[in-house]
Amino acid sequence: MRTDIESATPALCRIQLANELRRLRIASELKANRVCARLIWSPSKLTRLEGAENTVVEPADVIALCEIYGAGKEAKKELVEFARVTKEKKDWWQNPEYHPLITPVFRAFLGLESSASGLLNYESEFVPGLLQTEAYIRAIYQEAHREMTPDDVERHVAIRMTRQENLLRKPNPLRYTVIINESVLRRRVGSAELMREQLAHIVKTAEGRAHVRVQVVPFALGVHPGMNGKFVIFQFDEPTVAPSIVYLESLADSWVSRKERYVQRYEDTFRDLQALAPGHQESLGLIKKAIKEF
Repeated sequence: MRTDIESATPALCRIQLANELRRLRIASELKANRVCARLIWSPSKLTRLEGAENTVVEPADVIALCEIYGAGKEAKKELVEFARVTKEKKDWWQNPEYHPLITPVFRAFLGLESSASGLLNYESEFVPGLLQTEAYIRAIYQEAHREMTPDDVERHVAIRMTRQENLLRKPNPLRYTVIINESVLRRRVGSAELMREQLAHIVKTAEGRAHVRVQVVPFALGVHPGMNGKFVIFQFDEPTVAPSIVYLESLADSWVSRKERYVQRYEDTFRDLQALAPGHQESLGLIKKAIKEF
């Protein structure tokens, strides 16, 4: 088996299941609308399955698709086991307390983040979520989302702090490579003391964990490839689990894309930023300098 199913998270099972079902359909040369017509499904049902959007996947649905696609006995058994895990286990973000705050796209994001082997992240406005302190998170929600209730603010804080546990996963912590604009270091969120603590936390995390790498794009660099905004690229060590996937976000919407040409464009942009920005150690030096200036 490609994945140790008994120890796999529901999120990883949904992603691998989605990837395999999509691969099988393409290999069988069947269009999605033909599959839906044969099973009397709505088109959105197959789209959700192939997009890993369903919290629970019914084994009966997987069996029906495997029969249409002509999947082998072993492949069918493995895919049904993936579906079984989604019914028997729950991801932490399925806690009912978080339901009102987690949109379908954000749920997909959390699943990808918890399952990915590596994450490439460019941030232009905020300290990246995986490197934020609790005080910084709280200040963002209190100042930028003043319509939010205190309870909801605390739920958002809890969600973001729980996400950071991906950097502590054992035995395979998330490999995190992040590039931040210098404006992130200079933009004050909360008090000066809060900012000093936040920037010191970035340095401590990056110096204490070999799998975390930070670079800073300085103002002096001028125009650069990341000026179109933030993005995240999820990477998977096993191509059979999923190809790289990009996550984009705007004020109005957020979405994930698996389209190879889009993912390639953002991967190229990230590599260009890595080449242009000062290296890891020099960038940490820039952060330490910014701490002294608050």
